[in-house]
Amino acid sequence: MEKVLCIGEALIDMICTDKGKSLAEGAHFLKKTGGAPTNVAAAVAALGGNVDIMASVGDDPFGQQLIEEMHAFGVGTHLMKKDAAHFTTLAFVSLMENGERDFVFSRGADSQLTLADFPQFHLESYGIVHFGSATAFLDGPLRSTYVHLLSQAKEQQQFVSFDPNYRHLLFRGKEEQFINSSWEFLLQADFFKVSDEEAILLTRQSTLEDALKILQKETTACFAVTLGSKGTAFRYKEEMIVIPSISVADVKDTTGAGDAFVGAVLRQLSNYQITEMKNLDKNTWIDVIANANKAGARTCEFVGAMEAFKQLTTDIFKL
Repeated sequence: MEKVLCIGEALIDMICTDKGKSLAEGAHFLKKTGGAPTNVAAAVAALGGNVDIMASVGDDPFGQQLIEEMHAFGVGTHLMKKDAAHFTTLAFVSLMENGERDFVFSRGADSQLTLADFPQFHLESYGIVHFGSATAFLDGPLRSTYVHLLSQAKEQQQFVSFDPNYRHLLFRGKEEQFINSSWEFLLQADFFKVSDEEAILLTRQSTLEDALKILQKETTACFAVTLGSKGTAFRYKEEMIVIPSISVADVKDTTGAGDAFVGAVLRQLSNYQITEMKNLDKNTWIDVIANANKAGARTCEFVGAMEAFKQLTTDIFKL
C-alpha cells in the first residue's frame, strides 16, 4: 500500500448554533476540528489507509485537540508542527436568516508551515501527495511551501492530487489570485476534484459545459467534477463520463462530503503502485469514483465531518 501525505490547513471551526443569528448576536458555539486536508486525511485513515498530515497548529489546547483527533483516527501526526508563536487558526461561522453565512476567519498557525520545521522530512516516503486547501493560496509561508512541495513531487514522479476548496468568503476581491494559483496545480496534477461552481470559476466560463471543455483541453489529469444530486462528471482521457450519485434519504449535514469523496479516491488509489495509479483503465476509475460517491453520501447522514468519518469503513465500497 502506498502512503498518502495530505498538506495544508488544520483549524478549528466555531459554529454558531443560534439559528439565524449573526456572529455578533450569537451566544452559543460548537467547536469542531476542521480544515480540508485534515478532513481528507481522516477519511483516508478511516477507510484503512496509511496517511500522514503535514500542518501547523498552535501550541495551545485547540492545536492539541487537532493532533489528538487525528491520532485517534490513525493519521500520522509527526508532521503536525506546534507553533508557540501563533495561535491555532479559527473559523467562526453562522448561518443567517437570509441564508447567507456570517464568517470571520482568524488566521494563525496554519499559515506558518515551512519545511525548515521538519529537517528529517523525506517526500519520497510517500506515493500520493495531496494538496487540498484554499488557505494555502493566501499570503504566508504555507503558500511557498505548497509550491515547493508540488515541484518536488513532480520531480520525484509521485502521484499528485489537488482539490482547490474555494471559499468565496476568504477570497472576496482576490478571486484572480485564487484562480491563477489553482491553475499552477491543475496543470500538474494527476488527479483533481472540483465542484461545478469551481469549474466555472476557474475557467472563467458562464456554463458548466464550456468549463468542462476548457478543463479537458488545458489539463492532462483524470478529474472529477461533483454535480450534487446529479452525480459526478469524470474525465478519462478524451471522455466525460457521468457517474450517478447515491441517494440519501435523510441529509443531516453536507459538511465534509467532498473531503470524504477525495479521501475515498486516494484510499483506493493507494492500493496500486505509482505507475499503476497513473495508468488505471477506465472501468477501474469508474469503480473508484462510484465508491467515492458512496463515501460522500454516507457523510451527509451525520452532523459534522469528523463524526461522519467515524462511520466510514471499507464496507462502504460494498453497498
